Amino acid sequence: MSSRQPRILICGNLVWAHEDARQLFDGLADIVVMDSPNRPDFLAGLKTGGRYHGIVGIYRHNTSADHIGVFDEEIIDALAETGTVQWIAHNGAGYDQIDVLRCAKKGISVSNTPGAVDDATATTALYLVISCLRNYAWAEQSLRQGTFKSVLNPGRAHDVTGRTLGILGLGGIGLRLAHLVHAFPMRVVYYSRNKSANAPEWCEYIDSLEGLCRESDVLSVHVPLRNETVHLVGEKEIRTMKKGSIIVNTARGKVIDEEAMIRALADGHLSSVGLDVYPNEPFINPRLLEFPQNVLLPHMGTENQDSQRHMEVRALTNLRDFLRDGQGNDLIPELRSRL
Repeated sequence: MSSRQPRILICGNLVWAHEDARQLFDGLADIVVMDSPNRPDFLAGLKTGGRYHGIVGIYRHNTSADHIGVFDEEIIDALAETGTVQWIAHNGAGYDQIDVLRCAKKGISVSNTPGAVDDATATTALYLVISCLRNYAWAEQSLRQGTFKSVLNPGRAHDVTGRTLGILGLGGIGLRLAHLVHAFPMRVVYYSRNKSANAPEWCEYIDSLEGLCRESDVLSVHVPLRNETVHLVGEKEIRTMKKGSIIVNTARGKVIDEEAMIRALADGHLSSVGLDVYPNEPFINPRLLEFPQNVLLPHMGTENQDSQRHMEVRALTNLRDFLRDGQGNDLIPELRSRL
């Protein structure tokens, strides 16, 4: 490759798509791998003469935060000061580890990978829904502890068929979950900021979050984490739900008021929760472990090689398209108004 080519930075894990990256950028850009052990080293590398000097785009994976932290104001400002960085291709549907408003102010575009995560995350949510309703995770614990099923009470369990699933946020993941549960069938209701044009006729739109909570036997959360969605599901919303209902969350932990959720578990208003995400990962509130009926996963939504490769390729393709065409795909909603 010619040294006159643009340079792109691989920032964080690239596990499955090394050959794809080579083919996507062959003759188009030189690939530089971020190897900084800490933030000061990374910031120094961005300066003139540093090993990251002159990069125009970044492939970013959340694992980079283990070394240099999240892409906060300090890092975004440093990227802007290079005068060359124009695009951050984030690997993931959620992008709360990037200060996207600062990116908008500094003229740096950010893309994510919607669609690539839909099936894997929706099937994770489906598992949580089924396991919570049927007490399957609790039953497995009982078997492994040698009590078989003697600690279980069938009066706490329900068939999936005929239950009402409330979907908070009918984006790609929520819509995929709606199709999966329709096979039982479950009744599906949803609330989003706007009625979805892609919703099938059997998905019933509810025009308020309160109304959604009131209707739901199981509330499944599928909204991104933004300032306005922190504790979107709080004390009021939880208490609006039916006694004995269930909350499932595969979005972000901070969307739910964890303390309010635990209080509702303790007094029996919620029968159980199925969680794949937590407010302060990898820390798990030990109180959640006090309820054996809870189904708790360590953020497993996209933990499979098929989805992860798909995500890597999609993020890399967004970066390739920016270099080749001047505009990549999957620009995040907060930045689309700049177009």
